Amino acid sequence: MKSLRLLFERNSSPAKTTSSSSKFKRPKPSSISNGSDSSQSSSSQDPLKTHFSSLIKSTETTLQLRRIHAQILRRHLSSSANLTTLLISVSSSLKSIPYALSIFNHSHHKSLFLFNALIRGLTENSHFQSSVSHFLLMLRHRVRPDKLTYPFVLKSVAGLGLRFLGLILHGRIIKSGVEFDSFVRVSLVEMYVKLEEMGFALQVFDESPERNKSESILLWNVLINGCCKVGNLEKAMELFEAMPERNIGSWNSFINGLMKNGDLNKAMQLFDEMKEKDVVSWTTIVNGLSQNGDHQKALSMFFKMLEVGLRPNDLTLVSVLSACAKIGALEAGVRIHNYFVENGLRLNKATAAALVDMYAKCGNILSASKVFEETKEKDIRTWSVMIWGWAIHGFYGQAIRCFKKMMFSGIKPDAVVFLALLTACSHSGQVDLGLNFFDSMRFDYSIEPTMKHYTLVVDLLGRAGRLDEAMKFIQKMPISPDFVAWGALFCACRAHKNIKMAELVSEKLLQLEPKHPGSYVFLSNVYAAVGRWEDVERVRMLMQNQAVGKDPGWSYIEVNGQVHSFVAGDHDHKRAREIYLKLEEIVSGAREQGYMPETGWVLHNIEEEEKEDALGSHSEKLALAFALMNTSPGTTIRIVKNLRVCGDCHSLMKCASKMSQREIILRDIKRFHHFKYGVCSCGDNW
Repeated sequence: MKSLRLLFERNSSPAKTTSSSSKFKRPKPSSISNGSDSSQSSSSQDPLKTHFSSLIKSTETTLQLRRIHAQILRRHLSSSANLTTLLISVSSSLKSIPYALSIFNHSHHKSLFLFNALIRGLTENSHFQSSVSHFLLMLRHRVRPDKLTYPFVLKSVAGLGLRFLGLILHGRIIKSGVEFDSFVRVSLVEMYVKLEEMGFALQVFDESPERNKSESILLWNVLINGCCKVGNLEKAMELFEAMPERNIGSWNSFINGLMKNGDLNKAMQLFDEMKEKDVVSWTTIVNGLSQNGDHQKALSMFFKMLEVGLRPNDLTLVSVLSACAKIGALEAGVRIHNYFVENGLRLNKATAAALVDMYAKCGNILSASKVFEETKEKDIRTWSVMIWGWAIHGFYGQAIRCFKKMMFSGIKPDAVVFLALLTACSHSGQVDLGLNFFDSMRFDYSIEPTMKHYTLVVDLLGRAGRLDEAMKFIQKMPISPDFVAWGALFCACRAHKNIKMAELVSEKLLQLEPKHPGSYVFLSNVYAAVGRWEDVERVRMLMQNQAVGKDPGWSYIEVNGQVHSFVAGDHDHKRAREIYLKLEEIVSGAREQGYMPETGWVLHNIEEEEKEDALGSHSEKLALAFALMNTSPGTTIRIVKNLRVCGDCHSLMKCASKMSQREIILRDIKRFHHFKYGVCSCGDNW
């Protein structure tokens, strides 16, 4: 409250101070400066100061800077405001904030230049609280802020979400007469945008002189970005069309806003209209398409970017590798990895983690491990994606070993790492080990479990058949279990045919999300598995009455560099007839191996022949048939599916791997299944 009072008191008369204007003790005259230190102007005439100034500017490490600082102190030049300001600026740019603060605190002449350098450095290093605190200290020292002070203080206020303080600062800016400075004006609008106070942002813009509007394209860009941020695309379009001049940033900003609001068609239209595109333009499109689920188009645009001769930046590469991971486009991912090698690009923490993630999620865990081992700089993200990779592939031993190596390297685990460890334990049936990890997370590392952690413990106990323990655990959770947590218990009830508990859990599911198809489908399948067809029909009628539809299953498969997608019952593919004939051939051969369609996975009581037809159209089977038609013998088949694979498809995949002498790698929503010689890596426990 004292800080806010000071601002209000100073706001009334920024140019004058009186004995009653502040309750703080007036500092000694030697520590007060109006920004015109005599040493500032004379330093350019002093060859020694000029030499040190040049040395400071060329410094690349904090150690070098400390040595230069030591020499400045030995030569009694520490009173030079110019050198001190440079020391603070450079130490801030080297992210050595404690050192910058130390230099500032030991300075006897705290001038405007020193305050501005420090406030800027603190802000640019996201030390927003400290930045605001030093701004208040500046006022106590009777040093008047100028047009170079306010932009960084406004940014810090926005970073802290301090709306009220932002309004007070706006008032001070008006009183000080710098409100129409271009940098200050943009910073004001940007602050209100970040605080999601679009009414104030638009007001500041509307009240801006035409000179500000015509000279500052950035002012328009920031406001357009703000309108997009709150979903007001109509106003964003109005501003975009009214701009007196647009630069590439204007186009990029609006296209990014459209992408974030899901308007892909308009974004692509504007992108095509751009006369000049830079790497940010292409990255915005690639990232936007991937974020909106159009991963194939994202890949296509990335390779077009390379064709026009533009070099991707780190964000482009991370975005396109993420797109590869989502749809299992391994061949495209390998091409991108080759681009790294051929162009001498060095893997950093972000790109290395993205590459490891891509290989792991595309089914090539060995390549993921190879990239991981070759990566010299590993952070918590790099380690966590590798542990996740081992976990979802069912290699719990490797996941645990990787975790131990991470610990030995001195990196402490976070909540994501424990999610990966719990997943590894769940998929391998290591219940006690998983429970130990859960306890260790809470008691040894003081990490508060999220809903995902609790859900994985329910899954861990449920898969092991410890249903009563799972029920007690879910009932004692300190947070209310959500649909997914109850769904994990429901799946366990189905797997272990505990109808009584399944009915109880289904009531919880229907209470939470009465329109969600999962609860109806699960319950129907539980009844079907034990032949309770009247109950199956009752659930089916409930679905119809509630207008609930089952989520369609889809699968992706990459063949010869092209990604093909299939949905359940798909007849739209141009080679649909050949695919279904091939599938009949696979099923016929599998029957000779002892395969029998597991019709219990079909929703309701229809004739056996019709059930087999329903099972035969599952998307992963269509993808399998297409792959066997279009790849050479011995080629590994990789399929990505959006839902959990059903028992019948799982059985057919085992037979198909044996008949074709191929490895079939199927990624479903839960994990990877490696089918080889008629056996699955999951041990039929998924």
